[in-house]
Amino acid sequence: MLYTDCSSIKATEVETDKNIVYICASKNGKRYHFTKNCRGLSNCRAKIVKTTIYKAKKQGKTLCGWED
Repeated sequence: MLYTDCSSIKATEVETDKNIVYICASKNGKRYHFTKNCRGLSNCRAKIVKTTIYKAKKQGKTLCGWED
């Protein structure tokens, strides 16, 4: 979809580098991480997925304890 008017874009829909986080795609994953190399992701046996912080929070994920 091409936006001609920036006011029609919700701030939560905009993907910028600071809004990108990583989550473990397992059914038990509860945290999001700012870096793909976070030690909190070292135990992830499923796929590590790049997403927005908005989507991660919407899924009920919270910030990794190693990163706060």
